[in-house]
Amino acid sequence: MKKRLKELDDTFAAAAFAEAGEFETAKQILKGRKKVLLTLTGRESDLKSFRYALNICKRIDAELEILHVSRSIGTLKLLKQFQDEPGAEKTGFRIIEGIGCLKEAIIGHTEKSPDIQFVVVESSEALNMDCTKNERVLSKAWKNLKCPLVLVSEASGA
Repeated sequence: MKKRLKELDDTFAAAAFAEAGEFETAKQILKGRKKVLLTLTGRESDLKSFRYALNICKRIDAELEILHVSRSIGTLKLLKQFQDEPGAEKTGFRIIEGIGCLKEAIIGHTEKSPDIQFVVVESSEALNMDCTKNERVLSKAWKNLKCPLVLVSEASGA
């Protein structure tokens, strides 16, 4: 109920700003609802996934959230490279650090953030990275994921 009231309040606020000619402010108020979650695996192909997610964010006017569970130097270098990527400053992104299993981290984050439109993952093999829980438990939770999952394979173009 509180969520619906907040959405209604945001809609009315955006309408008021639009009536006053403040179209960018109105757009920003409404934009906060859409998010795309990109997951990093620490592989070189993460850059292709980042570009794909960034392009989608531009098209649907969404924010980008980047979830990573790997603390490798490669991942940290990629995050720095993402900041220098053309167009990244316009879309902006938020980095979320997860712990352990990538699948569990995705499930946990999407449950907390219902405004995620979909999740972008580099490959299906990456989803089981560092997972130790029983596969049945994870599969059941995975089936209840509240948004689509987009796999970006190395062979496809972004």
